[in-house]
Amino acid sequence: MPDSDSLLVSELFYSIQGESTRAGLPCAFVRLCGCNLRCSYCDSRYTWEEEGRVMSIEQVCTRLEDFPGVMVEITGGEPLVQEAVYPLLHRLAAGRREVLLETGGSLSIERVPAEVGVILDVKVPDSGMTEQNHWPNLALLEQRRKAGSRDEIKFVLCSPEDVAWAVDTVRQHKLTELVPVLFSPVIDRLSPALLADLILQEQLPIRLQLQLHTQIWPDVRRGV
Repeated sequence: MPDSDSLLVSELFYSIQGESTRAGLPCAFVRLCGCNLRCSYCDSRYTWEEEGRVMSIEQVCTRLEDFPGVMVEITGGEPLVQEAVYPLLHRLAAGRREVLLETGGSLSIERVPAEVGVILDVKVPDSGMTEQNHWPNLALLEQRRKAGSRDEIKFVLCSPEDVAWAVDTVRQHKLTELVPVLFSPVIDRLSPALLADLILQEQLPIRLQLQLHTQIWPDVRRGV
């Protein structure tokens, strides 16, 4: 693993934001290597199966200057497994662009700057990783909201049973009163039409999310 001033980067690219409430906007992505989870539906296994390249924080920021003014998302894998992600987030947050962090929800977001929008993934039973959810993050989201953060929660769902579990979690923790909540289907395991029906039945203000980039570039798996 690199030192505290460097990151192990899987890919750095410019594309359309395909997920979250910012879907459809231009975005520069920094996808970091490494992950402490092994979700059953993972679509970025290469972030922990392949070596990646070492880049200093300065090199990453210099590369992002090729995409001036656009939103930046730090993702993975699990970006929070790399210590240097924190100084990177602070440096980016000091700039004049929106910064997002997508995390698998197993590690604390306590050290993430309030200026960075967190996309927190809550792991459902079919992911195989439910026991890894770091539930204190929900209280941290409340603190961050009071500090002006624009965070959100997403559930990646594989089955009607996952949906029922996610709905129970949303209701139990009153998540729709906390941040925007998104339900995203694993397309080859749960049809968007069925998920839409289930959301409508629950009458909760939950957003159905489809991966926009997979619709624009259906045959491309990286760099989008």
